[in-house]
Amino acid sequence: MSDNDTTAVPPSPPTAPPQGAGAQSSDERMWAMLGHLSAFTAFITGIGCILGPLVIWLIKRDTMAFAGEQAKEALNYNITVVLAFVGLWVLTIGTFFIGIFLTFPIGVLLFIAWIVFTIIAAIKANEGVDYRYPFTLRLVK
Repeated sequence: MSDNDTTAVPPSPPTAPPQGAGAQSSDERMWAMLGHLSAFTAFITGIGCILGPLVIWLIKRDTMAFAGEQAKEALNYNITVVLAFVGLWVLTIGTFFIGIFLTFPIGVLLFIAWIVFTIIAAIKANEGVDYRYPFTLRLVK
């Protein structure tokens, strides 16, 4: 071979778009994000943390797979958080309110964790990432 050999290298075949993060449409990512953020309706209705994700899951589970999965994940997480708060109340009442010295700080930490994890999940869903909450009972299949 000489230094002036200019044989062309054939172009590589086009690659398929990635199927992981970000492969969903912007509309589907928006609905997935709303599935998580709808839990904040709890500030208005109390039990909205369950109703918001439930409504989005029931509406979008058949038409938008990613949005339905994320709304179901948010629903499971919020059911788990409500059960934890109920458990704290039962412990408080069961100890004739003496346990409030333990349950109140735990409740405050649980509330902060609920807000933080919900925001993280909404951001990840908007990026197209299939987010899974930690410490969540998967009750809704």
